[in-house]
Amino acid sequence: MKKSWHLHRRELLRGTGVALALPFLSAMEAAASPTTRPRRFATVYFPYGVSLPPDDHEHAQWSWFPKGEGRDYQFNRSLLPLEPLRQQLSILGGLSHPHGRRMGGHNTSDIFLTGVELTGSQLRNSVSMDQLAAAHFENQTRFSSMVLSTEGGVGEATRATTLSFSRTGQPIPALHQPRMIFERLFGVDPSSKAAQLSQLRHSSSMLDLIAENTRSMRRRLGSEDQTKLDEYLDSVRQIEQRVERSQQWLDIPKPQIDSDGLHLEATADTPVEFIRTMYDLIVLAFQTDSTRLATFQLASMGGGMATKFPILLGFDQNMHKLAHQWNKPGGALALGRWDRFLAEQFVYLLNRLKETPDGDGSLLDHTLVLYGSSNSRTHDNTNYPLIVAGGQAMGFRHGSYHRFSEDVPFANFHLTALNQLGVPVDSFADSNGTLTELLN
Repeated sequence: MKKSWHLHRRELLRGTGVALALPFLSAMEAAASPTTRPRRFATVYFPYGVSLPPDDHEHAQWSWFPKGEGRDYQFNRSLLPLEPLRQQLSILGGLSHPHGRRMGGHNTSDIFLTGVELTGSQLRNSVSMDQLAAAHFENQTRFSSMVLSTEGGVGEATRATTLSFSRTGQPIPALHQPRMIFERLFGVDPSSKAAQLSQLRHSSSMLDLIAENTRSMRRRLGSEDQTKLDEYLDSVRQIEQRVERSQQWLDIPKPQIDSDGLHLEATADTPVEFIRTMYDLIVLAFQTDSTRLATFQLASMGGGMATKFPILLGFDQNMHKLAHQWNKPGGALALGRWDRFLAEQFVYLLNRLKETPDGDGSLLDHTLVLYGSSNSRTHDNTNYPLIVAGGQAMGFRHGSYHRFSEDVPFANFHLTALNQLGVPVDSFADSNGTLTELLN
């Protein structure tokens, strides 16, 4: 029975120059409870590894991993900005993808969220965990996922500029222009509804025509060409699904967000503004329940624009060279300071999530965030530097530095995260269990 104080999910909150769809509140749709609130997952990836000088090194205090372990650990200087948030996060050491240990040192960003081995001429990937979750939630939000990177697009195999891969292992293009992302999420012209509908119907007709023409073609192709055609058709099906989803949401207004305060013109030439704006967009997408899955690749293993971030910020080397200089005089210190810069930006994201109310808690309580790299030192595909934050309302317990043995695959985290998100899977990649140490 609807009470007078119940609010509709689509009502707008207006004030301080901003209008946006309300987050889930206790006054919405009768008896809302923590178990009914959206569960979200975000991944932030950086390449090339971190500063890991030996304990007897003159700059040992700049080692990425903390001193000690368990709940009594101490941050070194690299991660010291995270100290105020230590009860909202966990440090993970020792984890890696076993398949990745057999791959080249700069080849593993592609499998950060998939866990497979890319070998042979096909270099076939598998579905990334965010896209597995996106398929589970796809009918509940306007956008099934939010795929971001600094370079955008897909890049090349083993040097992809995206972290997300479809169910057939095809890379999903990443967006990289803040204004375009904002317009995609929130830009809408009510007068253009008829034009949008016409365009969507035209797209649907074209996709039907493609499917019809390729069915007869497939029978005349060899096995290798059939595989390539199947991959192409999978991409077509993804577009078809997006068209169908867009049609379903056409009558539902997008959240109205004022862009004041957002640096939507930021580019890779302004690293701080760019990174923080991307984080702001993730927070807004989650806050408005536009999507529940987001990935952001700060830089790819293939280089690109983002590798110059350190130079633009006053460092002597680009991102790649900083990582390669870790064992040279002053190298551990320089790389440690870069690690600290990235940690400061990550703190910005966590604080934005923490300060954003969501029902009986914060957005951080209902969002699990994975932050890390698939190198420890550059070219070393073991002992990934990893941080897991948030998700307390999803059953996660924080405040510790966990060090795992080599026989615990990183995919155990993926499986744990999927289970706590509510995605019904028994395994993921080469998982052999869950990380119960992270759970209540």
